[in-house]
Amino acid sequence: MDTNLRTLLNELENLGKENDASTQDRRKKMLNLEPETAQLLSMFVRGSRRQRLLEIGTSNGYSTIWLAWSVQAAGGYVTSIDREEDKQKLADANLRRAGLRDAVDLISGDATEVVASLSGPFDCVFFDADRYSAPAQLALLLPKLSGDVFLFADNALSHPGEIAGYLTALEALPDFDRLIVPVGKGLSVAYRHG
Repeated sequence: MDTNLRTLLNELENLGKENDASTQDRRKKMLNLEPETAQLLSMFVRGSRRQRLLEIGTSNGYSTIWLAWSVQAAGGYVTSIDREEDKQKLADANLRRAGLRDAVDLISGDATEVVASLSGPFDCVFFDADRYSAPAQLALLLPKLSGDVFLFADNALSHPGEIAGYLTALEALPDFDRLIVPVGKGLSVAYRHG
């Protein structure tokens, strides 16, 4: 990763923290991924040469930039969904600053409704939004996943009650290896070898 992109990510990280400290309104918080989690996620994506990645929860584009940069070497593409149009506009501007806008399709709307309309196939999915809706989204995505696929979800340790339904749904999938990595707020990793 070059210095300019690293500088932009550091700027977005700091702006996100300042923003989140100044508001109680959850919809206005950026709730960015922890830098260590973003880096680990990037290593998984780059190392396994993912090409069709779905991100649920764009926010200001901090994690989207990491993901777009990670799939770029393999000629990959990111589809990212967020219900907040203002955040999507901010993500659009930040992706342009990063020089990665062409690698990302930004979709604004209810994630579960959007997921139902997507065709796939996806070889990687990152759940980082409303954890209560993740089980329904996972069910909709199952027929749209490639044989060789990673499923990631943030907040596995910081919000155990909210993510419990998703983790239970993962446990019901017999072909997936699963673990929770104690990095950042806890990263759930599930992998199915095609």
